[in-house]
Amino acid sequence: MSITNRSAAPGANVHFEHYCEEPGCKEWGGFGHSPSKAIPVRWWCWEHFPYKTYEQEQPLRRKLEAAENHLK
Repeated sequence: MSITNRSAAPGANVHFEHYCEEPGCKEWGGFGHSPSKAIPVRWWCWEHFPYKTYEQEQPLRRKLEAAENHLK
């Protein structure tokens, strides 16, 4: 593994694991939000991300409905 183009800044190459903040959810929390730099970022999976717009949420709703209909 090459170290070319890596930062020498302390902590620059640290990998953080963010999992969904929803209790009981074990999904990757790829969607973070913080209202200001003074407040730590909270992380959610897309299903539980509370800051989605109506338009962003519709594909997830259709996917969940299709899965539910498939199980019936």
